[in-house]
Amino acid sequence: MLSGVVIAGGRSSRMGEDKALMPFGSYSSLAQLQYRKLQKIFNRVYISTKSDKFDFDANLIYDKYDNISPLNAIISSLEETNSDIFLLSVDIPLISKKTIDKLIDAYKKYPYYETIIAKSINGLEPTVAIYKQSVLNVAKQMQERQNFKLREFIKSTNYLTIPINSREEFLNINTKKDYKEAINLINF
Repeated sequence: MLSGVVIAGGRSSRMGEDKALMPFGSYSSLAQLQYRKLQKIFNRVYISTKSDKFDFDANLIYDKYDNISPLNAIISSLEETNSDIFLLSVDIPLISKKTIDKLIDAYKKYPYYETIIAKSINGLEPTVAIYKQSVLNVAKQMQERQNFKLREFIKSTNYLTIPINSREEFLNINTKKDYKEAINLINF
């Protein structure tokens, strides 16, 4: 079984406010947009977070670990769901269903890969990826060593990259400028 997980527990330090709670399009927040997007694809969808800060009903996975890191969110999500997970960062709102479907198709077609990850023109996209339960031990070993680098983690798994030739889909909202650019792209 494959569950959808939106990670929304970051610091948003460059944004100056919590990105997950910023309105986007017709949604009250980026978190709601991503959650609803995944609900159209997966039977089980969660938000990985440090606290319940959302103005809509959602299944939450609370990060169990102190260090704020996508690796810790992956560990918490794999432990809590007891399933393989499709991970999507809250701050990459323009990812299409078509791109998500490409990763899911590869997951079904190539069962021997532990990690299936989107590869944009910028390189690996560790927060648009599928992680199988089989990577949990590797993730915990890296966590114990205080190594939270996702690219190193991925390269220590049996991984497959799925090339996605789109700059816009991987626009990562880190600053007010990024946010305005993303808003302009959905209104275009």
